Amino acid sequence: MPIVVDVDVMLAKRKMTVGALAEKVGITPANLAVLKNGRAKAVRFTTLDALCESLECQPGDLLRWEPGEEGPGTESG
Repeated sequence: MPIVVDVDVMLAKRKMTVGALAEKVGITPANLAVLKNGRAKAVRFTTLDALCESLECQPGDLLRWEPGEEGPGTESG
């Protein structure tokens, strides 16, 4: 999928652990890892809102579009 999730970049910038962010957002560390590793098929706006609030960032700091990126489980054409 051409949508790339940069949660790990923001975690590093904020010097925050996955566990700490998951607790602040209210999701499991496993679900945050799915999102962070680009395996998520969707993200709820409420989750995106909580991520942005916790990381003090904009949605565009967490998500970007990369043309031609093929992730796991994607099909072409």
